[in-house]
Amino acid sequence: MSGRTVSERGFIGVSALLFAASVATTVVWCASMSAMGEMPMPGGWTMSMAWTPMCGQSWFVVAASFIGMWAVMMVAMMLPSLMPMLRRYREAVAASGATRLGWLTATVGVGYFIVWSAAGVAVFALGAALAAVQLRFPALARAAPVAMGVVVVIAGGLQFSAWKARHLACCREAPARGQVLPARAGTAWRYGLHLGFHCIGCSAGLTAIFLVSGVMDLSAMAVVTAAVTAERIAPAGQSVARGIGAMAVGLGLWLIVRAAVSG
Repeated sequence: MSGRTVSERGFIGVSALLFAASVATTVVWCASMSAMGEMPMPGGWTMSMAWTPMCGQSWFVVAASFIGMWAVMMVAMMLPSLMPMLRRYREAVAASGATRLGWLTATVGVGYFIVWSAAGVAVFALGAALAAVQLRFPALARAAPVAMGVVVVIAGGLQFSAWKARHLACCREAPARGQVLPARAGTAWRYGLHLGFHCIGCSAGLTAIFLVSGVMDLSAMAVVTAAVTAERIAPAGQSVARGIGAMAVGLGLWLIVRAAVSG
């Protein structure tokens, strides 16, 4: 068995273990948060307790807990679509004669998920601010179900945009076939950051749908993970993205109508 084959099997094995551990941790966290219950809000919906401190908790503890679990969730949700990019990276570095493929690949992965963790900071700040406003102003809380539908419609429309197409192409094609990359840790780190930024741009709409569907909703997480993975690895990725966008627009319109009728 060649050294390259062993390295490839090791890459797949480590990735599978990391995915399994992140999924298990996410399931446990979601179960523990669900056990705390949700806060009933004007308008007939409930707000997750992930956005507000429990009795005796500080904002720092709440934020640190959310960001830590966000990072783990992103590993579970994004690793399936990241693996093809990492494999292409390994091929591009191996073409330069590199032998430390494992360390370089890990560096790319860390850079990638650092970007997603930073996004979690922004997500928590926005979510906590919106939660505080809705708790203070019941009229705004009553409008939340309609607003959620509007967000889903906008997110679905984003799937048809040139912005989406550009970032999706980067995620599907980088690095290009035949490209050779230098076997340097600094280059690997910057490449991971580069992939992370493009991935956030590509997944912006689907991430918004996930957030308004419920950050602790495992079914929503599974659906969004499947959508992200499908549009990046399916042969006709852009067509898949547009199909997902059409379904999201339909779902958002249905949410708006349902909220208007029930309200």
